[in-house]
Amino acid sequence: MPFERSLEIERRLNDVLRLIRTGRYSTPMLAEEIGVSIPTISRCVMALRERGHDIRAEKHGEGWRYVLRTARKPARSVKENSDAQQEAARGPLC
Repeated sequence: MPFERSLEIERRLNDVLRLIRTGRYSTPMLAEEIGVSIPTISRCVMALRERGHDIRAEKHGEGWRYVLRTARKPARSVKENSDAQQEAARGPLC
């Protein structure tokens, strides 16, 4: 069923992202851990990048590994915090 296939893909993407966050896995290591082929892992990484995750490959010792860069959001100003609190107090628009 299409829904079950989509759910399987989402779970795989979540698993790959979770392992990449550790900073200890290369493509072959991810493939072995997840139980899929190396090309499948490459497609997963590409899909995660398309979703906005800043995944980089870095040289580590004699091999490579994936790392997830986390972009830090700039701190909100006092006015921005106040505006956000007022907007949240109004409740949802729909």
